[in-house]
Amino acid sequence: MKGAAHKVLGLAIFLQIFFLAASTLAAEYVSVSKDGASIRSAPQAKAEVLWEVFKDFPLQVVAHKGKWIQTVDFEGDKGWISSSLVSKKKMVIVKAKLGNMRLGPGANYETVARVKYGVVFKPVGKKGDWVKVKHADGTTGWLFKDLIWPAD
Repeated sequence: MKGAAHKVLGLAIFLQIFFLAASTLAAEYVSVSKDGASIRSAPQAKAEVLWEVFKDFPLQVVAHKGKWIQTVDFEGDKGWISSSLVSKKKMVIVKAKLGNMRLGPGANYETVARVKYGVVFKPVGKKGDWVKVKHADGTTGWLFKDLIWPAD
């Protein structure tokens, strides 16, 4: 019985470490570095173009294959893009139809601007469930995490 108890305890410790490690692995995100970049059906320059994306469009990295990365966007669409067309610059995109950008990190703060689906921002801070963002035009404010992707 003593040996079996040690095996169960060892397995329990292993599982705790495994799940802790898995939960701390952060998703990898990139942003597109130029307007008109092609998302393709396969990791090849001659593969079918599925759609084109604009500069700063955020993408989640799913896989790497040579100089290509497989990505998924905020709508769940998958495709391949050349790694030369992306950067590690963190960007977020509005996934809600419409939302309020606030002066501070809370619903009780004044609305600075109305944000629309598909608009991209650079995250510059975070407080609780609120993300401070800056638009290319200089507009800065706070968005609730459920309005944007990625929210982490």
